[in-house]
Amino acid sequence: MNHEQPKNPLHGLTLEAIVVALEAHYGWDVLGQKININCFKSDPSVKSSLKFLRRTPWARAQVEQLYIDTFSN
Repeated sequence: MNHEQPKNPLHGLTLEAIVVALEAHYGWDVLGQKININCFKSDPSVKSSLKFLRRTPWARAQVEQLYIDTFSN
């Protein structure tokens, strides 16, 4: 079966790649303002953010949407 998703802007991206790109683009302070979650505001790191986002679907959805809004043309 072919599971390619050519219309999905997140296709082929890991959650880690998304968080790293957003942090590089905005920095933790702005990320914490755009998405109000503690893993971006209190002692932020990629590792702690990934741990939280992997078990918090609503927060992950917000991060993925911000990535799409930021980097999709």
